[in-house]
Amino acid sequence: MHLVTGGSGFLGSNIARRLHARGENVRVLDLWKADDLPEGIEFIEADINNRVAVRQAMTNVEYVHHNVALVPLAKAGSDYWKVNVDGTRVALEEAQRAEVKMFCHMSSSAIFGCPDDMPITNNTPREPIEIYGRAKKAGEDLVFEAMKCGLKSSIVRPRTIIGTGRLGIFEILFDWIRDGANIYIIGSGNHPFQFAHVDDISDASINSCLLQKSGAFNIGALEFGNLYDDLKFLCEYANTGSKVKSLPIGPTIGSLKLLDTLGLSPLSPWHYLTYHKPFFFDSMPAFNDLGYSPAYSNRRMMTESYDWFLGHFDASKIKQGSSAHKKPVKQGILKLLKAIS
Repeated sequence: MHLVTGGSGFLGSNIARRLHARGENVRVLDLWKADDLPEGIEFIEADINNRVAVRQAMTNVEYVHHNVALVPLAKAGSDYWKVNVDGTRVALEEAQRAEVKMFCHMSSSAIFGCPDDMPITNNTPREPIEIYGRAKKAGEDLVFEAMKCGLKSSIVRPRTIIGTGRLGIFEILFDWIRDGANIYIIGSGNHPFQFAHVDDISDASINSCLLQKSGAFNIGALEFGNLYDDLKFLCEYANTGSKVKSLPIGPTIGSLKLLDTLGLSPLSPWHYLTYHKPFFFDSMPAFNDLGYSPAYSNRRMMTESYDWFLGHFDASKIKQGSSAHKKPVKQGILKLLKAIS
């Protein structure tokens, strides 16, 4: 039996579906039940900090895929610690109590902050620069401690995740391109920038559990270019007239920080403090250890996700309570920028 915490979110539900398709027994714990969970997946509605419910969810479980997290778009303040750290502690302690075979913790590239040296490896210092990254690092630290105490565990660190059904910040990008608005980036964008496909991330969690591979795995596409060129490729693919425009780094970050503070922009510090810099993993060691190769390049995942958006996105059908990556974003003042771009 596999337990997927946060199994109704964008990534968690994908893990649950892929496990179910392989014939595995799957149980999901989340605050709401996603419509895309197949019949046959057991569902427990509960908060990750509800220890009694988490203990019940661990019954007869061999593998835990821990995906519960508040993401940067949530702008959750102190709740980042409550969910991403305290919730991880509960999940780990109950997994240890249940004597599960393997615990896979879904982390984030935000734990590295803005390192100067590329590519990022497991030797790169973990130095987060904002509240979300600090909470995710603290969650990782709990997993490392559990490893020392005998819980067989893995940590998967994804680059920015894309895939069919991905909304959140990518809904803004796809919405603007569909409508022919220009796309703005901070700085020249002439730096390598890596994404990761949801299927490739899901398989890292699944394989680390089924193969019982402990360690930290940095997962991103093996084929990627610089941010400007990949976004230009997507605009040309869409053929709506959108162009990629560069904005000056200092004034743009200052403006976005002010708008964030005033609650007028959906972008979080993780977005506007990092997206103007190179950021990519050396992922080959992870893929070699986990026994598979990624199926997607940056450009393939971007175009497939955009095509899904054009053919399937309907804001009126988004379920109440959906996770941040499964629902559209309130664009705030960015609507004005779109209108004049």
